[in-house]
Amino acid sequence: MSTHVIAVANQKGGVGKTTTTVNLAACLAAIERRVLLIDVDSQANATSGLGVEKKKGGSVYRPLLGEGTLEEKIVSTDFENLDLIPSEVDLCGAEVELAQIQNRLFRLREGVRGIAGSGRYDVILLDCPPSLAIITLNAFVAADWLVVPLQCEYYALEGIAMLTRVVDQLKGARASNDLELLGVLMTMFDARTRLAHQVVGDVREFFHEKVFETIIPRTVRLAEAPSHGKPVIHYDPYSAGAAAYQVLAQEVVSRLKLTAPEELKDSVSS
Repeated sequence: MSTHVIAVANQKGGVGKTTTTVNLAACLAAIERRVLLIDVDSQANATSGLGVEKKKGGSVYRPLLGEGTLEEKIVSTDFENLDLIPSEVDLCGAEVELAQIQNRLFRLREGVRGIAGSGRYDVILLDCPPSLAIITLNAFVAADWLVVPLQCEYYALEGIAMLTRVVDQLKGARASNDLELLGVLMTMFDARTRLAHQVVGDVREFFHEKVFETIIPRTVRLAEAPSHGKPVIHYDPYSAGAAAYQVLAQEVVSRLKLTAPEELKDSVSS
């Protein structure tokens, strides 16, 4: 069974990108999929959101420059089936250094493909910076799939239009022929407002079946969980946010046709 590499990205900040990466990773791990989260955002919010300490030299920074391997940076988390390559503040310097390197857009792909080829993980999730700079483009080239979180607000579609143009440009340059949109995820949904319902309708009209059925609500528990270093299903498993990300994980499993270990055994034995 192949490893699926998913970039979670939106160049607009504050849309629930890291919240989605952390909680999707945790929910996939909870249903026995082996998950590696790679934090390539120098803010390192996904790292702290999993309760892992940021350490100098522990990120993808040096491997991107050809010093060491990504495998050496993998650390375990407190959550079964979920590993992490943490980020660090120094990663912001990689933008400048990569700009001077040949094949600068392919640096992350080399390491990610090495890990994916080992068969150690079912899913590798890349938490991208809130920009379309070199690190994010590296993530796009390394990934098979793109998940785009969109906040339920007026300007939602403007950001995604730019994102899809960049993906199309990468494909046109043959830098990322394999990258496909896995889904658009509506986040921070407030059912009490007409605007939120209107935005969801507009996005569904534009992207059709590419929009996930799951909608992530705006909840206090989702906002609180990172400060405790836990995904929401481990912080408050009975909250609305936990339920939403569990449903999203099932939807991702369905779209990727990710067979669970016990299901794989059953199919072989029969």
